[in-house]
Amino acid sequence: MNRRPFEAGLLPAVREAWLADPSLAGTEPSRQAGAVLPRQVIGQSWHRARRHGIDPDVGRAAPALSAEEVEHRRHTSGLGGLLPQLREGLGEVADTVQHLMAVADADGRVLWREGSHGVIRNATRLGFDVGASWTEDLVGTNGLGTALVERRPVQVHSAEHFVRTHHAWTCAAAPLHDPRDGRLVGVLNVSGPAGAFNPASLALVTAVAKVAEAELRARHWESVDRLRSVATPMLARIGGRALAVDRDGWTAAVTGMGPVGRVVLPKSVAPGRVWLPTLGLCRLEPLPDGWLVRVEEPDAGAGRDGTPGRVVLDLRRPRSWTVTVSGESGQWSQELSPRHAELLYVLARHPAGRTAAELASDLFGDATRTVTVRAEMSRMRRTLAGVLSHRPYRFADGIDVRLLAPLHAEDLLPASRAPVVLAARHGLPAR
Repeated sequence: MNRRPFEAGLLPAVREAWLADPSLAGTEPSRQAGAVLPRQVIGQSWHRARRHGIDPDVGRAAPALSAEEVEHRRHTSGLGGLLPQLREGLGEVADTVQHLMAVADADGRVLWREGSHGVIRNATRLGFDVGASWTEDLVGTNGLGTALVERRPVQVHSAEHFVRTHHAWTCAAAPLHDPRDGRLVGVLNVSGPAGAFNPASLALVTAVAKVAEAELRARHWESVDRLRSVATPMLARIGGRALAVDRDGWTAAVTGMGPVGRVVLPKSVAPGRVWLPTLGLCRLEPLPDGWLVRVEEPDAGAGRDGTPGRVVLDLRRPRSWTVTVSGESGQWSQELSPRHAELLYVLARHPAGRTAAELASDLFGDATRTVTVRAEMSRMRRTLAGVLSHRPYRFADGIDVRLLAPLHAEDLLPASRAPVVLAARHGLPAR
C-alpha cells in the first residue's frame, strides 16, 4: 500500500491494543467491535515477532559482522555493482529528505548505508549499522526484515514497528532478486524520521529495485555472449551431444542436440562425471566462467542409470526453499521460487496427484486458471525431468518424497497467499 496506513496518532494505540490482545490479527485498517486493527502485513509480522520472543520495548541485537566479513559479503553478493544505479535513483532523495539508503544481503545483514550525516548518526544509535542484522527474528517488524520474509515491497511507519524504540522511524523496502533464477539476493531500504513520511517512498523504492534487477539481467546476457564466443569454435570440433553453460547453467552454445535454455548444475560443481536433470549422465569440463557439458550416450541394452530415487522438499527456512533429488549417481539441489515451492508442496501433500484445475484452486482459489498452472508445471518438468509426471500432475512412481516443513505451521511459506498454504498455517482442512 502506498498510502499512509493510519494517522500517526492512532498507531501507538493500535499497537498497545494488539499487545494486550494478540487475537486482533487485522486485515485492512478498519474498526471491528470498537477496535482499530493493524494492516494484514503488519499484524502477521507482529505475530511472528512475538513468537520469536522479541521484547516489544527494546528488541534484541545480534553481534555485528567484522569488517573482514562485511568486505567478503560485499564481494560475493554481487550487489556492489548495482550501487551506481541505486545511488542515481535514491541518492538525491536520501540527501534532500533526510533519509538514508541501505542495501542488505539475503541474510538481512546491512552491507552498505548512505545518507545525510545526522540521520546516519541516529541510525547508528539504533543499531542500524553496517554489518548489523535486521531480520524479523531479531529486530521485529521493520521494512528490511519484513520485506525479506514477505518477498515483496513493504512500508513500515512509526508504531507499526514492533519494537518501541523504532517508532521514530519510517521505512520502505523492496527485495532484490537475481533474474537468472529468481533467487533472493538482498533488500533495498530507505529509512528516515517518521515526520518525513512520504507515501510515494514505497513506489520509488520498488521502481529503483526493478531497475537494478534489469541491470543484473543485462550483465548476465553480456557474460553469456562472451562465453558463446569462446565455446562455439570448440563445440564445432566435438562429436556427439555437448553444450557450453555459464556457472549458473544458462546455455551459451550447443551442438548435436536441440536448444536447451538452462541446465541445473549441482550446488558443488566439479569436473568429472555427474547426473544432470533432463540430460542424464554427463561429463563436465571447466571453461572460462562456465562449463563444457558432454552428454554420455547410454550403452545399448543398458539399464537406466542415474534414475532419481528420493526427493526432499525443504520448506523449513523462512526465506529459502530447496528441492534435493538423489539417485544412483549422487544428488543435486535447486533453490525454488515461491510459486514452485507452493506447487511442490501441494504435490507432496497429494501423492495421488492433482489436476490442473485442482492446482489452480489450491494456489489461486480459482479452478479456471489452468493456463497459468500448466505453464508453471511445464517449466518445472523441464528441470525435474524424471521426477514429475502429469495426467494428473504428481511425483513419478517409485520416488520416495520427503517433505520437511517448519516447526511452527505459521512459518510455512510466509509470503504465500495460496489458499492451500493459508489453510495449512491455520490448521484448517484444505478445500
